[in-house]
Amino acid sequence: MTTHHRIGIIGVGAIAEVHALAVRDTPGAELVAACCRTEAKGRAFCEKYGGDWFASAEALIETAKPDVVCVCTPSGAHLEPTVAALQHGVHVLCEKPLEIDLDRARRMIAAEQASTARLGGVFPQRFNPVVSTAHAAAAAGRLGNLAVASAYVPWWRDDAYYAPSRWQGTMRLDGGGALINQAIHAVDAMQWLAAAAGAGPAVEAFGYTAQRGHAEGAIEVEDTAVASIRFESGALGLVLASTAMWPGGAMRMHAGGRDGTIEIHEEELVTWRFREELPEDEATRTRFGDARGAGGGADPMAINYSNHTRNLADFLSAIDEGRPSLIGAAEACKSLAIIRAIYASAESGRPVAIEAIA
Repeated sequence: MTTHHRIGIIGVGAIAEVHALAVRDTPGAELVAACCRTEAKGRAFCEKYGGDWFASAEALIETAKPDVVCVCTPSGAHLEPTVAALQHGVHVLCEKPLEIDLDRARRMIAAEQASTARLGGVFPQRFNPVVSTAHAAAAAGRLGNLAVASAYVPWWRDDAYYAPSRWQGTMRLDGGGALINQAIHAVDAMQWLAAAAGAGPAVEAFGYTAQRGHAEGAIEVEDTAVASIRFESGALGLVLASTAMWPGGAMRMHAGGRDGTIEIHEEELVTWRFREELPEDEATRTRFGDARGAGGGADPMAINYSNHTRNLADFLSAIDEGRPSLIGAAEACKSLAIIRAIYASAESGRPVAIEAIA
């Protein structure tokens, strides 16, 4: 029997619509409330997706009494509603990044540890079927001794995306630019694949950041970044993140070693080659070889929300079954730690150790 979960959404920006669709498609989940400081916007959202409008997270939590909230506020405003929910024993599924810096993220983790409720992160690429298939192959040792894992996000965002009225492109609420907002999905998947292949955690980063596609001073953050990563095993990583590459291309992940190579473009499997071929390999190539799903290269909302649905379903199932979710709070911090180290390196001009997440 499926447990009934009453869900609230905190913050009704664009990504909240993806969460509302995920709730709609998840058995046993019901959207009961959403909050937004702008009444007209909040009521319109609830008329479209269901539930009652509240003007604040506190009012939603205390009055609607949801079992779970999805935190969809700007990145630098995840801490406060998350802590409030956890203090009321309400489970939290928080959009990426968990927060804009590790100190704020650790405060969220501490709030979870003091609560009876759970905190989980949103990294839908881990639920992309082609990525999870690659992860299983890496965990089975099919890549052999990993040499390189890479993440490429050659995207485009126009000037309107960084308009003065928006939080994107501000240090206070975005915490950075193309790396922390867009490329974090691929960075998370890259480090997840590398860990499965036996490379261990990422331990050091060296990076450069720049503004290349938007008028100087129009945004406070980078629209272009490149970095090299060193993993505990000695394997190396490459990161490219940009919102300055018109017209925007496919997010790409690439991992290879002594015994095999996997390359993924969005939902398409470009390379699936191993020293030892298995009978099911041709079927895998056929299954994913022409799966060209919509990506966010030019349009932030041109994404396949089914991966968000799987992310939500895993979190709710973990609550029901008393098991850890695939992306717990500490797990959700790993890509954030890598990105903060890249930013620190770009500022200092030196390699920077990546903080370990307990």
